Amino acid sequence: MHPDLPLSTTHEVRDRCLCLHLQRAARHVGRRFDEALRPFQLTNGQFSLLMALNRPVAPRLGEVATLLVMDRTTLTANLKPLVRRDLLTIEPDPADRRSRRLLLSDAGRMLLIDALPVWRTVHEAIDAELAQVESAPILKQLLALSFD
Repeated sequence: MHPDLPLSTTHEVRDRCLCLHLQRAARHVGRRFDEALRPFQLTNGQFSLLMALNRPVAPRLGEVATLLVMDRTTLTANLKPLVRRDLLTIEPDPADRRSRRLLLSDAGRMLLIDALPVWRTVHEAIDAELAQVESAPILKQLLALSFD
């Protein structure tokens, strides 16, 4: 133990660090959704990514990256297994050939339709747990941190 970094500082960070607690909560919730979505061979991140493509007009890659707060390289890597499974396609934007649009395939749409009731069940269970600890303020605070 170094005198400039006492154990009390470690406890302060453990008890106060918003980032630590958000990451822990996100991992815990993510695991619950991953487990529920496993029969569909989807992770919670893949489910969210596919759902983000369910729009009247296929979004540009950059729009989805912004929505999911991912860099384009990470998003592109996450798209590859979904493209291999024919759940989406990546096509040039007709208005700008340098840009790419992400199109949810019929197979992707059907998979989301099948997985959605399971997602709702898990979400309702988590909502019920949070209702016991007054989640409305928590959700409002998290949403305030999520948008610039």
